[in-house]
Parts: sequence; C-alpha cells; structure tokens
Amino acid sequence: QLQASGGGLVQAGGSLRLSCSVSGRMYTIGWFRQAPGKEREFVAACSRHTGSTRHADSVKGRFTISRDSAKNTVYLQMNSLKPEDTAVYSCAATSAMKIFSTWHDSQQYDFWGQGTLVTVSS
Repeated sequence: QLQASGGGLVQAGGSLRLSCSVSGRMYTIGWFRQAPGKEREFVAACSRHTGSTRHADSVKGRFTISRDSAKNTVYLQMNSLKPEDTAVYSCAATSAMKIFSTWHDSQQYDFWGQGTLVTVSS
C-alpha cells in the first residue's frame, strides 16, 4: 500500500516535503503530479533497493527524491516552488523491477496512492 502526505499551501519560493509510506513488494517508487485541466506528469522516481533516482527536467535542481529504507518511506523535497508546481501529487510503485528508461512512464506503475494537494501562491 502507498500513503502520501505532506501537501499544503506555500508561497512561491518556499519549500515542502512530501512523504510516501511504502509497504509490500514494491520496487520503483515514483512521484507524479496533475494540475487542473492538464495531463498527469512525471516528477521523479527512485529505486527502493538501490537508491538510484531520476528527475523530470522541469524540477531538476529544485526537487529531490530520496528514500529512507528503515522507515519504508520515500520523500520528495521540493524547494524554490513556483505557482506552476501547483498540482495534486501522487506516489506510485511498480510490482517488479523496471529499467531506468521507463521510470517516467505512468503505465509502468501498478500501485497508486491517494494524491496530496500542493498549492503554490504567487
């Protein structure tokens, strides 16, 4: 199961940290977001076992995905937030190992948690 938390309202330039509690046989953990009227967008992903990470170009240098194996939690640290980062953020997981080049593809993910709303005011 996946449980996401940490969303909220923040001013532009501020920071938030999202958490995704992971349990069960899950391999790649990804964060996706969906803004009103837009398609779901890949944000970042990491391997639960190796810690390898991948970030979308739109968030590189601002967002960082990480994992705490002892706590079975994956984090998304979001800094220098912009109004265009406003969206519902969801974490997802795969039930098998996936090659790095597919981590951005939402169809590779088998499990989805409920979303958490992030609102960035200007």
